[in-house]
Amino acid sequence: MPMNPALQAAIKTLTRIMPDTSASWADQRKAEEAAAKLTIVDPRCRIDDLTATAADGYDIPLRLFTPLDIDLSLKTGLHVNEDYRGTILFFHGGGFANGDIGFYTDACQRMALKLERRVLSVEYRRSPEHKFPTALDDCYEVARQLYAGTLLSDVKTKHIVLMGDSAGGNLAAGVSLLARDRGDFAVRTQVLLYPLTYNDHSLTTLFDSVRENGEDYLLTREDIVTYINLYLAKPEDFNDSRFAPLLASSVADQPRTLIVTAEYDPLRDEGEAYAARLEAEGNEVVCCRMYDAIHGYFLYPSVLSLVRDTYRLIANFLDDEDIPDEGALPWLPLLGTD
Repeated sequence: MPMNPALQAAIKTLTRIMPDTSASWADQRKAEEAAAKLTIVDPRCRIDDLTATAADGYDIPLRLFTPLDIDLSLKTGLHVNEDYRGTILFFHGGGFANGDIGFYTDACQRMALKLERRVLSVEYRRSPEHKFPTALDDCYEVARQLYAGTLLSDVKTKHIVLMGDSAGGNLAAGVSLLARDRGDFAVRTQVLLYPLTYNDHSLTTLFDSVRENGEDYLLTREDIVTYINLYLAKPEDFNDSRFAPLLASSVADQPRTLIVTAEYDPLRDEGEAYAARLEAEGNEVVCCRMYDAIHGYFLYPSVLSLVRDTYRLIANFLDDEDIPDEGALPWLPLLGTD
């Protein structure tokens, strides 16, 4: 559906004045660090910092968001109890170079409260200082320890959800595929928000959304190519399925998967292609395209209907509501009107 012309013109103008990602990723980190300091902590969510040790001895920073039930009465006074129904292991976006647990604190505490689940956010090592597959290895090691019960002793593995947005969605899909291949743990559920799943974002790519949405909707085709070049260590990594899940020889035996794409996102078609591939190889999949949405919209204020609808969709999926029969692949458009 057509975007509001005034909004589209404003987004186009903003896109055209944004600096080149290849020269500005470090400045963007500084801006995100400044923005993180403005985050208002919600008293209904407890925040704890912890670490997981990687195989090379590096301590991976983690941030745990636990929703709380706060009861205040004249008779019994103040009672605060943990109130959650599972654990979300969250991998943030940012093109593998930007984003961190500080910048995503607001989103993660909102996620914990709205989805009624603990959220464990991972500060994986970023490019260009740390090349592929370091980020994936960090995320996998945190997942392995979480499923083993050595990271959080009270975790119930059947209630763990892997979730990520953009580059984080790529990492979540990569962790699920590695878990199947290595047999260290079994992922039951994953949620991928506008994930990067393919390697080619040139003008001759398979996917029309790269050409249709790659110039005027904040995240450009050139940005994607730049982020990938910052991330990959050597030319052969470009065709490595650990980087591009759509290149995997098999995507069978994957978890129940919810994939959410955005109508005006260059990555839209490859996310939907990954959903179709998962379904074709026997997995249970729900895929939804959010109309009127651009890449990264999930970080916008939750008062916007697009964000509210996405939370409702995720909550229904996690609560096993409105889930299709096995083998069905519904494309459920939710109209955003803001």
